Amino acid sequence: MEPVDKTTGRIRGTTRGVEAGARELRKNPTRAERALWEALRGRRLNGLRFRQQHPVGPFALDFYCPSAKLVVEVDGGVHGEQRDQDAYRDDHLASYGYRVLRVRNGEVMGDLPSVLARIAERAGPRDDLASDQSGRLNHRRSQPSS
Repeated sequence: MEPVDKTTGRIRGTTRGVEAGARELRKNPTRAERALWEALRGRRLNGLRFRQQHPVGPFALDFYCPSAKLVVEVDGGVHGEQRDQDAYRDDHLASYGYRVLRVRNGEVMGDLPSVLARIAERAGPRDDLASDQSGRLNHRRSQPSS
C-alpha cells in the first residue's frame, strides 16, 4: 500500500451514505457487537467513552474511543475472506494516528472479560493525552516554541 497523501491529521470526506450506513448498522448489530456494546456503553470500561458504528472518512468503525483514538473492530466469518481490505483499512486509519484492535465474534461471545482487558490495555496511556485531577483525559497541546 502506498502512503496516504494527506494535508491534515484528520480523515475528511464522510458522506451522507456512510453516515446512513452507520445508523443502519447501529440499529442492527450482530450478537457479538450487541454484547460488546453493553459492556462498553455509558463509560462502563475504565470510564472510557465509546461510540458505536462511528463514521470516520469512508468507514463506519464498529466501536471508537475518541480519547484514546482507539478503534475496536468485531470481525465475523466474512473477515477471513477480506484480509486485504481489512489490512488496507487498518493501514489507512493508522496513517491518521488511529489504533485498531480486531477481535473475533467468538472471542467476544466466549470470553468477554479477556476482550475487555485487551481493549483497556490498548486504550492505556498515550503520549499526547494527559489526565486531569478528576481522571478525565485531556489532549495535551504543544506549546509554541520560542
